[in-house]
Amino acid sequence: MARCAICGAEGLVSEAIGVCARCLRERPGEALAVARERRRRLRLELGLPPEPPRGRGGAPCRICVNECDIPPGGRGYCGLWVNRGGRLEPLQGHGRLLAYTYLDPHPTNCTAGYVCPANTSRGYPRYTFTRGVERGYYNLAVFLLGCPLDCHFCQNPEHKLGLVGPRWRSYVKSIDELVEEALDPRVTCICYFGGDPTPQMPLLIQASRRILEEAERRGQWPKRICWETDGLAARPLLREAARLSLESGGIVKIDWKAWTPSIYEALTGASGEKALRRLAENTEMLAAMAAERPEPPLLVVSVLLVPGYVDAEEVRLIARHVAGLMTRYGVNIPMVLLGFHPDYRMRDLPPTSRRHALEAARAAREEGVKEVYIGNAWLLGDHY
Repeated sequence: MARCAICGAEGLVSEAIGVCARCLRERPGEALAVARERRRRLRLELGLPPEPPRGRGGAPCRICVNECDIPPGGRGYCGLWVNRGGRLEPLQGHGRLLAYTYLDPHPTNCTAGYVCPANTSRGYPRYTFTRGVERGYYNLAVFLLGCPLDCHFCQNPEHKLGLVGPRWRSYVKSIDELVEEALDPRVTCICYFGGDPTPQMPLLIQASRRILEEAERRGQWPKRICWETDGLAARPLLREAARLSLESGGIVKIDWKAWTPSIYEALTGASGEKALRRLAENTEMLAAMAAERPEPPLLVVSVLLVPGYVDAEEVRLIARHVAGLMTRYGVNIPMVLLGFHPDYRMRDLPPTSRRHALEAARAAREEGVKEVYIGNAWLLGDHY
């Protein structure tokens, strides 16, 4: 762990950010200048844009909140979309994905597993064929390269490292291959995560529609479509993705990184003000859609408890917003608080402590969230 470059405080300060949460809250301009410069150096080492590209003459990408204008020969902030001869194209070419897949046996360990029909029978009999766990059946886990964010704490950094140099070529997968894997009779869930599905969401939506249509034709049901995402996709895109989940009994898990804009940016690299505005709008859209299907809940909100930065107060403010949406739309929105483990650029912080997790869960419940779960509980310790 490092000292805060501004106030000199010791403790839960990561070298990757260089400043403490207190300075980010109380002196955001000064603190973010430090955090931005450190991120810039790290991004350039990977050969990725240090910030979302802007300027005239670029190919505009509007898939996510970054709204990049990608210069000729350059990449978007996600690392996946490129400008080839003035045309916006995915790195791997049109009609193909950068992903790897594997079969995850039920009971699934995904973030939304606490309310998943495969684990809990919620939504029985329409969205699951059995009471209890769908034993002997699988979730098709689709791990996708690329992400609108650059989280220092990323728990799956291979999605970014896989875009460095020629490595991405080993991840190319055709849509036909993905559809055929999903139509394995043992597969009842298809979960898109990574990274984040947002940069490849247009193609994933096409693939998912094919999967559901063909599964119905073959008499294979359920085939639940689920998404784990940061919630920063363009609104029409996320609405269509969520519609597929709503129809199939799937779940959309939205990951709120933080509530304070300066902390959000220091952790993720995205403009905190802009990202949180998009996140709030998209979360409200999903809450409204969730009213169409009480069980299983369409929307789950998760928060990673990053020591020193995402404390109980950050969780309280997120939970207050979530509880307000629950009241406004008459829906249940579970929250999952995830234990952090040291990884990627934040290996200098300890795992989430048990006290930290319990305080955050208590804060969420006090704000009116009815279902609060602590995920990755095996990581929790008593370190601070």
